[in-house]
Amino acid sequence: MPSPPNALSTLMAGLPPLHFTSSISNSQGVDIPIDFSIISAILSYILMTGSEPFLAAILILTGYLIGSVPFGYLAGKLRGIDIRDHGSGNIGATNVLRTLGKPVGITVLIFDVLKGLVPVLIAKYFSDNSLIHIVTAFATIMGHNYTLWLGFKGGKGIATSAGALLPFIMIPLGIAAIVWALLFFTTRYVSVASMGAAVTIPISTGILLRTQDKWDTPMFTFTTILAILAIWKHRANIRKLCNGTENRFTPKKPPNQKTSTTT
Repeated sequence: MPSPPNALSTLMAGLPPLHFTSSISNSQGVDIPIDFSIISAILSYILMTGSEPFLAAILILTGYLIGSVPFGYLAGKLRGIDIRDHGSGNIGATNVLRTLGKPVGITVLIFDVLKGLVPVLIAKYFSDNSLIHIVTAFATIMGHNYTLWLGFKGGKGIATSAGALLPFIMIPLGIAAIVWALLFFTTRYVSVASMGAAVTIPISTGILLRTQDKWDTPMFTFTTILAILAIWKHRANIRKLCNGTENRFTPKKPPNQKTSTTT
């Protein structure tokens, strides 16, 4: 396998200058020119010098930018609606599924998981530093939760967190998936299932690390922070649960593209 600097330098050198216009940050549209030849030169220099801090910065920034792609919002735009004006107003897969139906919702779910997974795999390929891997994963999740394309307002990060954690802790993630399914099918509350799964991850991770005598403080800390973040992002749902106004999950038929009916 080629060394990481040569591999990425070759890849970036082959990218032509490219400009594109993005209009997803606001209704007026924002023009964002990106010249990949400049990015190529910067990445090549950083990697050829072998500076780990600069490499870490690039990987973390890449993670955030990939995580910030709002697939739920884009799916709504393709159907002629702003998903933020429908259902819960969230750009995550659950609200997309409720509003636009299963095919679109499941597609968004897959892409949200993948955008959590891919940056971590990239970081693992170009760096052997486990802390860089973890911070890249966290940056990716923060990109989803606080995307710059939508005024730093994003989703709740459950699917993206699952993707980001997949290369690290498959067994605790599998346990969390079981807990999610049990809570969802018994309560029909996605929020309850998501919070329960999130809390399960650091607990099962801690138990697994202890039983295997392979304690990993950064990983346990990371999963604990993600659980706290998940609870924080669901604070509105917690208030609704306490007030008895939280909606149980019921898939909806896709709305007419020119209709702005909310749920």
